[in-house]
Amino acid sequence: ANPIRSCVYLLCNMGGASSFYAMLAATGFLSALWITGRIARLIGVSSIVLEIGAGIVLGPAVLKLIPGELSECSAALRTDCDSHHDKLRIAEKGDEYCDLQAYLDKGIYAGKGKSWEAGFFGNKMGTVKLDGTKYVLNTTGRRLASKKGKTDYDDYATCLEKQCEYVLAMDCATNPDIFTMIGHTGVAMMIFESGLHFDFEQAKTVGPWACAVAVLGTFLPIIAGTALSLAYGYPIFPDGLAVGVSLAPTSVGIALKLLHEAKALQCYFGQAVMTAAFVDDVLSLILFSVMFSIGGTMTVLTFLPLISGCIFMVVAIVAAVKVWPFVINWILKKIPETKPDANVTRHHEVMWLLMLVVLLAYAQITHLCGTHLWGCFIAGMSFATRHEAHHVWVRQVKRVTCWFIRIFFAATLAWAIPVNQLFSLEAFWKGSIMGIGPCILMKVLCAPFMGRSRWVIGWAMVGRAEFAYFIAIMAKSLKMMDDSLFAILIWSLVYATIFAPLVFRKVLKHYMMRENAEKDGDGAENKSGEVRRAATLGHLPDLYQEELDNKARADFERQASNEAELQDLKKENERLNALLQNKNSEDGAAVAQATVV
Repeated sequence: ANPIRSCVYLLCNMGGASSFYAMLAATGFLSALWITGRIARLIGVSSIVLEIGAGIVLGPAVLKLIPGELSECSAALRTDCDSHHDKLRIAEKGDEYCDLQAYLDKGIYAGKGKSWEAGFFGNKMGTVKLDGTKYVLNTTGRRLASKKGKTDYDDYATCLEKQCEYVLAMDCATNPDIFTMIGHTGVAMMIFESGLHFDFEQAKTVGPWACAVAVLGTFLPIIAGTALSLAYGYPIFPDGLAVGVSLAPTSVGIALKLLHEAKALQCYFGQAVMTAAFVDDVLSLILFSVMFSIGGTMTVLTFLPLISGCIFMVVAIVAAVKVWPFVINWILKKIPETKPDANVTRHHEVMWLLMLVVLLAYAQITHLCGTHLWGCFIAGMSFATRHEAHHVWVRQVKRVTCWFIRIFFAATLAWAIPVNQLFSLEAFWKGSIMGIGPCILMKVLCAPFMGRSRWVIGWAMVGRAEFAYFIAIMAKSLKMMDDSLFAILIWSLVYATIFAPLVFRKVLKHYMMRENAEKDGDGAENKSGEVRRAATLGHLPDLYQEELDNKARADFERQASNEAELQDLKKENERLNALLQNKNSEDGAAVAQATVV
């Protein structure tokens, strides 16, 4: 035996049965994500791209740092759709997936012009029984075509293979690996947090124009993305539509953070940006549900869940304004505040629990209507009228959300990317065209009627983050686009992820400096025009906490000023006392001298 191999085997088995190496691999993976986030902050770019890169390098496609049992869904580990065994498992379902009788009737059971002996079941049997139905394979006559199924593939074996892949995709979407599940949870939490920032009063002020921006910002990328996919040779449905819907969402977080840094959230164009971004996401959520609802044989029942979801959304939004504020106040009045001076008060605990319950309930309802993300956003809107709601939420889950979103980009997304196709020259140049055109330019041009602020609003709508990538991943996992088109789409989204924050920051700074210069009248730069480097990943700004911090800072400064004034008064008092004592001493000495004389 080879002594070196024996030593390696001995070393690898010294620890016995233990999960230590899996723990070590996961720790190394998470540490790499933390380091990439720090590097991104130092160089002032979005951490998303670096985290995707780290995930690709450390993931199953390259270094395979994470064991397959943790990086792949259990169904994928035990299923091989090329094997006869797994194809037979699909065949035994009868006509649920592939209608054998339809292929026999059309004469393409083994393929056009081929004998039945070359078919899937071979030449050892002339008949086969599937799901209680007996089929005759060696028939020579033609009969009426089966009404139960279709013949979408060239032969029955190909149908079994493709349907096996579809079943596997559905199983992995339903029960994903642990890292993918964590990433999906992070997206749901971020969508809920976005809903918490919706401003109903703001929407009333800029509603019509912001809605017009949102409609253009949603449908221009869809139309352009679908058309370009068609030009690349892909079908309009589902491939082209899946690309278009993936390009539709706008990142609320990027716009919110940069506008907040520039102190422009309360400006008219800032309100228009935020309202348009929220409406854009609502439209994208609806279209996301539509995309996964249509297909196959469409009837009225096909659209029933979608219609029900729209009705629920309208009712829930009305309740968010008219019902939930009174319900929350009533609940808080019934529960005494036993920890008024604590960092997390009793009322904060109650509100957080109420938000969690509503989040789960609304997500379950809209999951039945198409997608749970719809309910997550509406649940957040239900608490948007409570100024402190977002502060209460992020105080408990801020770090959890940040890490879950990191894992979404580095694992859920990065591990789904076909590396060979992504780094091909064809994917790069096609993705570059799609990134510059449908992904960026269509968003930039969505506000032509907004006057001088049209370019600021347009670039604010360009940002893409977790929701856009999530739609792309779901479309790929459900076989709505192939690997080559998915690689093209990822390149286009990366363009927006990299350039949107950088360009928007510069356009916003230039616009704010010009506006402030006109207000001041002397061309001086106002500090509110400065836009610092803002992180583009993690939780959204906690505006309530910042108000508390500003108030505390103002109180501290006022107290410090009062103490300084008090010290000055004390010094002045001491000086006057000293003068008075000197005067008294001089008067005493004068009296004593007069007495002696």
